[in-house]
Amino acid sequence: MGGSVSCCISPRESPHIRKRAAELEECPITVTEDVSEDTGTYLQHISDRELPDELAQEANPSDHPRASTLFLNKSQTDVREKRKSNYMNHMSPGLLTKKFSSCSTIFIDDSTVSQPNLKSTIKCVALAIYYHIKNRDSNRSLDIFDEKKHPLSREKVPSDYSVVDPEHKLIYRFIRTLFSSAQLTAECAIVTLIYLERLLTYAEMDICPSSWKRIVLGAILLASKVWDDQAVWNVDYCQILKDITVEDMNEMERHFLELLQFNINVPASVYAKYYFDLRSLADDNNLSFPLEPLSNKRAQKLEAISRLCEHKFKDLSRAAMRRSISVDNLVGIRNSQAVLS
Repeated sequence: MGGSVSCCISPRESPHIRKRAAELEECPITVTEDVSEDTGTYLQHISDRELPDELAQEANPSDHPRASTLFLNKSQTDVREKRKSNYMNHMSPGLLTKKFSSCSTIFIDDSTVSQPNLKSTIKCVALAIYYHIKNRDSNRSLDIFDEKKHPLSREKVPSDYSVVDPEHKLIYRFIRTLFSSAQLTAECAIVTLIYLERLLTYAEMDICPSSWKRIVLGAILLASKVWDDQAVWNVDYCQILKDITVEDMNEMERHFLELLQFNINVPASVYAKYYFDLRSLADDNNLSFPLEPLSNKRAQKLEAISRLCEHKFKDLSRAAMRRSISVDNLVGIRNSQAVLS
């Protein structure tokens, strides 16, 4: 629980996109044949299991830190169109609202990769889901996520529920309500987006107007249990969404896990990639994180944290040096014994 993950799937067990199957077959992993009998079972080195750089670009972004995130790719089309439209119409950016640092004042935000700003992170995650729905490739979905077959409320589902794309504000309000009621953290929002993109890739489906609420709910449910120390129970979500049953929540969670093939591992490098890509998405869409002048108190705090990290790095360097010296001494002793014998 917490920052650690309770399940870990090896890279070879992680599913790949079907269109890359032929490419993977062309890159077989070579295994050394001349292994002596007394060495036991041959264990493949981790570097032999890593994908080549050209294949890593097409790998699942929720598994591989070098693969581009899906939401950022889907948003680039709209971003380019906005920039082109502004250029063709000679539109000025308007009033300058973004703050910039100067010689006398330094502006920084309170969001870091380890402690993101909750409100800004939820806005970015909602925007990423918005682009997923708007720029989806098709309408592939599953019945378990269909809101008409498994409604979240007793209100009648509109007839055009599967056609009209939700606005960014509607997605943001839905996620904010769940996070506020369940008291979830900003880190959980980032993990939610990782699980969502992993589901879309593993199950080869799209997030559609008819399924986005239940997919987001399932991702939040799973992320809160994996990430937070005090996980929210399924029955707690039934108190937030009054008309949903515990049996429905349990069934949706089971299907979600099966579609993920129980791969709930989130490497630190993948988490960091999603965090910085969300910040890039915010910059592209003028969703700037709140900036505040750097005060003396905060500057002293940052300096203290920097010194602490510097001391830890020095201690690790000394420990690595001692281990290296010990290994060299051990090799020297063995060589001397071999010469004497």
